[in-house]
Amino acid sequence: MISYVIQRLLLMVLTLFGVSVAIFLLLRIVPGNIADILFDSAGLIDPAEKKKIIADLGLDLPLPMQYFQWLNGLFHGDLGFSYVSEKPVIDEIAPRIPITARLAALAMFFAVATGVPLGVLSAVRQNSSLDYVLRVFSLSGLSMPSFWLGLLILMAFVRYTGFIPIYDRAPANFWAWLAMLAVPAAAVGFRSSALIMRLTRSSMLEVLRQDFVRTARSKGLPEGRVTYEHALRNAMLPVLTVIGVETAFLFGGLIVTETVFNIPGVARFLVEAIRWRDYPMVQNLVMFIATIVVMVNLIVDLIYMVVDPRIRYGE
Repeated sequence: MISYVIQRLLLMVLTLFGVSVAIFLLLRIVPGNIADILFDSAGLIDPAEKKKIIADLGLDLPLPMQYFQWLNGLFHGDLGFSYVSEKPVIDEIAPRIPITARLAALAMFFAVATGVPLGVLSAVRQNSSLDYVLRVFSLSGLSMPSFWLGLLILMAFVRYTGFIPIYDRAPANFWAWLAMLAVPAAAVGFRSSALIMRLTRSSMLEVLRQDFVRTARSKGLPEGRVTYEHALRNAMLPVLTVIGVETAFLFGGLIVTETVFNIPGVARFLVEAIRWRDYPMVQNLVMFIATIVVMVNLIVDLIYMVVDPRIRYGE
């Protein structure tokens, strides 16, 4: 097990290194840079002034030197300065990370809390009226864009309550945070819930046909214990994989939701940074999201060994 964890950690470092190189190069392949944007928006026509801006921003250095300066800054906690706001990148990113983290965590909680139980119920009641209703529910969740659902929710709130559930100020306490983020979390978590429910159902149907489940029933165990203690535990491996992927996706996939509900999170800010070619901001935001994705995958792999003791790595 220890050797497997070490291998996974080394693979994580290698993956993040490859991602950092890709991020750095792709940003500089795109035509135009921050100097061009600043130069044109200010109406400047003096090429000497433009060269000065490029030198001040460090864009005249060779690409390898720019890359290693950025990498060295990451290791020392120096993320550089934003070209647009002229503030340290860490000061721009840090306040937004908790907002997106809370929204993603609440959305994932909603998805798991509804998707897994409904998936189990749909499998246990296979081909019943309830099963058909839940399957239609899951298909609608997979087919319905989250931004469209969010707009429908906003219109419904305005129509029936006269209240718009958008982010207009920093909530004062936990319950205020919960009330502010509950609606957008449900809107974005609906799709994840539908995906988890369908996967839980298909995985449960496969496990319920296994011999050990029939043996458990023949021994007279209660149906609830057979379903949740024996069948569900063995059906959770593919579900855990999807939960991990969806959790990682939410950190970078909340762009539209944060825009619709006016939430000043990481995903929304990333789009603004890309539009301005703000290299330090984009590089560090994407590296943050990539790190989250890789770490979630590692955690899911480790959870496998807890959920299913039959799994042994490196032995």
